[in-house]
Amino acid sequence: MSTGIHIRLATPEDSDAILQLIIDLAVYEKAPDAVKATPKLLRTNLFEKQYAHALLAISGDKPVGLALYFFNYSTWTGRPGLYLEDLYVAPEYRKLGIGKAFFGELGKIAKETECARMDWSVLKWNQPSIDFYEKKLGAKPMSEWMGMRLEEDGIDSLQGFSLEAGASESNIQSQRK
Repeated sequence: MSTGIHIRLATPEDSDAILQLIIDLAVYEKAPDAVKATPKLLRTNLFEKQYAHALLAISGDKPVGLALYFFNYSTWTGRPGLYLEDLYVAPEYRKLGIGKAFFGELGKIAKETECARMDWSVLKWNQPSIDFYEKKLGAKPMSEWMGMRLEEDGIDSLQGFSLEAGASESNIQSQRK
């Protein structure tokens, strides 16, 4: 990228900027009220607990793009995978190669961590992104798979499912620690 824009790992000090990019993404995806994240949650979960990681595209000193990812695990390959949760570039910075640069950095991370796969989702109506992924990256849609989700109420309802109510609960909790 010869545009004076560079990609770097996010730091805890970037939490406010990350949140703004997440809000901008939610507006683009027609879900502006869906964002529940806060700078404090981002600092805790990205930088302290490291549940996910973030790359930022920086123009001057302004964050103009975000790639948020985490690692999963494939039972079939026996290796980790990199899951790109969100990729967003501010509209005025699109078509400058930032998306490709993000994928270049993610590819390096995937190779360094011996990932067998990189996965992500795209909204069915987001044709510009679908075109980019298929034509520029050579990505293949996974039409045989359908995404599924439980939100907090659904997760809460899982607490009633067990083979023996309460048995093994303390054993599993102590194994996770």
